[in-house]
Amino acid sequence: MNQITSAKQALNLSNVPEGMDALVLSQEAAELENGQILHIARDDIRMDSIAELISYFQPDLDVITFPAWDCLPYDRVSPNQDILARRMTSLRKILNPQKTQVIVSTINAVTQRIPAKETVKNASFNSSVGNVLDMEALTNYLSHNGYSRASTVVDQGDYAIRGNIIDIFPPGLEKPVRIDLWGDEIDTIKIFDPVSQRTEGKINTINLVPMGEIFLDENSIRNFKRAYVAEFGPARNNDPLYEAISEGRKHAGMEHWLPYFHEKLETLFDYIPDAHVTMDNLTHEALETRFSSISDYYLARKTALTEAPVRKDTIAPYKPIPPETLFMPAEEWQEFETRFHMHQFNPFDVPPAENVRTYKAVTGRNFAPERNDKNINIYDALRKHIVAKQQDGKKIFLASYSEGARDRLSIVLNDHGMAGNKLIDNWKSAKRLPKDTIGLIILPIEHGFETDRFAIISEQDILGDRLIRKVRRTRKAENFISEASALTPGDLVIHMDHGIGRYEGLKNIEVNGAAHDCVLLIYQDGDKLYVPVENIEILSRFGNEDSNARLDKLGGVAWQGRKAKLKKRIREMADELIKVAAERAMRKGEIIKPTDGLYNEFSARFPFNETDDQLNAIADVIEDLSSGRPMDRLICGDVGFGKTEVALRAAFLAVMEGYQVAIVAPTTLLARQHYKTFSDRFKGFNIKIGHLSRLVSAKNQKLTREQAAKGDCEIIVGTHALLSDSVKFNNLGLLIIDEEQHFGVVHKEKLKKLKSTVHVLTLTATPIPRTLQLAMSGVQSLSLIATPPIDRLAVRTFVLPMDDLVIREALLREHYRGGQSFYVCPRISDLKQVGEFLRETVPEVKFVIAHGQMPSG
Repeated sequence: MNQITSAKQALNLSNVPEGMDALVLSQEAAELENGQILHIARDDIRMDSIAELISYFQPDLDVITFPAWDCLPYDRVSPNQDILARRMTSLRKILNPQKTQVIVSTINAVTQRIPAKETVKNASFNSSVGNVLDMEALTNYLSHNGYSRASTVVDQGDYAIRGNIIDIFPPGLEKPVRIDLWGDEIDTIKIFDPVSQRTEGKINTINLVPMGEIFLDENSIRNFKRAYVAEFGPARNNDPLYEAISEGRKHAGMEHWLPYFHEKLETLFDYIPDAHVTMDNLTHEALETRFSSISDYYLARKTALTEAPVRKDTIAPYKPIPPETLFMPAEEWQEFETRFHMHQFNPFDVPPAENVRTYKAVTGRNFAPERNDKNINIYDALRKHIVAKQQDGKKIFLASYSEGARDRLSIVLNDHGMAGNKLIDNWKSAKRLPKDTIGLIILPIEHGFETDRFAIISEQDILGDRLIRKVRRTRKAENFISEASALTPGDLVIHMDHGIGRYEGLKNIEVNGAAHDCVLLIYQDGDKLYVPVENIEILSRFGNEDSNARLDKLGGVAWQGRKAKLKKRIREMADELIKVAAERAMRKGEIIKPTDGLYNEFSARFPFNETDDQLNAIADVIEDLSSGRPMDRLICGDVGFGKTEVALRAAFLAVMEGYQVAIVAPTTLLARQHYKTFSDRFKGFNIKIGHLSRLVSAKNQKLTREQAAKGDCEIIVGTHALLSDSVKFNNLGLLIIDEEQHFGVVHKEKLKKLKSTVHVLTLTATPIPRTLQLAMSGVQSLSLIATPPIDRLAVRTFVLPMDDLVIREALLREHYRGGQSFYVCPRISDLKQVGEFLRETVPEVKFVIAHGQMPSG
């Protein structure tokens, strides 16, 4: 093949739809011996997607991603620390290729300057088992290169030194390492879990790279001060950036003055002078946008600096550096484009020419018309399409985002006459697949493509938009809970044997000649108790430093007496609870089991990838419904973590077995939201869904009550109106209660009566103590959803001086993303002034003003 790597001129690679480009690159790289290919994507989403696809098609390749900063040009905030670490790790790998590399980057990344090759080579720290470690040199390296000293290593960039043990979480590794010294010599280097602190393996060498592109050593600080003064003149007292750097401290946004910290900067092209370069479709459009935005932001900052009046009550204004010092100008880009013969991917057909190479592939079939037609079953349409393609002699592959989605798709295909399917683990096996067998692969591709030999149909082509991204494995739910109970000095704690004491922090004491970490507790009369950290499970939190509780006497009997009384009361309560639970367990519940075909079709409509906790909760509910006993399960999870999807699937199972479902919500707004969600998800299943709340007209309410009594309405969503005596159910099988803690006492008594004979599913983000205690004690079953959804972004908080440009950028960024913003003021009297400011500063955005003294309408 080798059409790209052997070409002597820039090529137009036509008929290469997205997805196919990754296959072409993987094939070219597989035939290249110890070379480098750079692919420039138009944005970071495309970069991650194409890198993952290349790794799937050729697992043996060294695929490296080099992301751009996740902030705007001339921003006041720094790039995310994880992105800075990824960039430095990638640069280190690029400088030391072990085999053929495919480097995937973005327009924003390659048009920005980076530290020179020599700087990155010299900014590493390497050591191996058996080497003598210079502790002072290591500490200086860590502090000057963006690492943060911490008591416990949790995140990338953390390090901790405790005697002869050094914990470091370097970029590029999934877990931190622990260096154990014997004197000055490295005895062992172990990989450990930051949560459990357990060792998970050993390595012989540790390679450290900087956590960012700025090194706050003496040389860098001197370079910065000299360049900053030369560009902007002597710094005055109100310049926090200059003051922070002069003192060797980090400052928010200091990366935007990167050129001033280094003798010289280079570009990614300087790191790979002999690489073959390809570009995404629409890359030139992204390039024009990039150059335009750099110019716009620079001019805005420059204008603000020269024209804005200097006020004494504000800090120094933003001093922007010339764009060409940090970013590549258009002329320099054109030089690189000519020198590297950059090849352009194009999904469309192009007339034949000397520089055109055609791959004869087209974008795959999208089943959007069939999805929008209620009279057509999407899977029947899929079967007809597959049969037609197989008759043309093409292999068919269906690409799912996850293993669970692929397994579900296999069951659905079997139900719709496509039993000739096989689960495929890798592309090598896929190529050996017989033509009459449908291959089910796990491939994160948005839209399929078709060549003259095979066709790939994506899950998104069949089911519509999949809001799915690759997910990092998160910590388990039980670890999440334990982390939330961290102690601070002054807190009251309970020792299992000695009672209430005051926590005074961790102390290092010497026992039998060896240092040991212990928890110090203070008891009555100033008595001290040291508890070894490995026995910390015998302590539990009692209150805070403001609590009026008296400290117990160390060795006294009062604590033991209180424990004995409490145990007696607990036994009495337990007897009552066991009696209630036993009565419920003796009753028979309706057996509700999933029917694979329809249930899998319904589940496939969920446009997200289920989290592990979500799947566990769904499995728990299915097990309860099919057990023959009445279900009483609490689903506890934060807002937006996917509790409603658990309720939707439970409701579907109940309705398919001929039972009615009632969903009770505490507010009209939440009831309306559930009504809309259930209506959308059950569309096309011939299920009648009713709505009862004060937002519904009296006529429609009456109709819904009549249909519920006759059994014509299978799902009824409502507020406490559902609990009135006028609402009768024909065959209620499942009761779903959302946020039970918001209901009053009378409504809870009504719920108890409804609960007595049907399956009950309770959803909550903040359970009241009684509900949580019932769940924790086992009287009520509990499922915890503690893992956030895949697309949930971490909240990033910045404390900044008042900056008109930052506010404008933030509001416009959210506006063009299609989102909404809230501008919160401390006083109602400020609202008019802020409204005028927004009209003047962000005229593109519409806004309304609301406050607590306005009528609800």
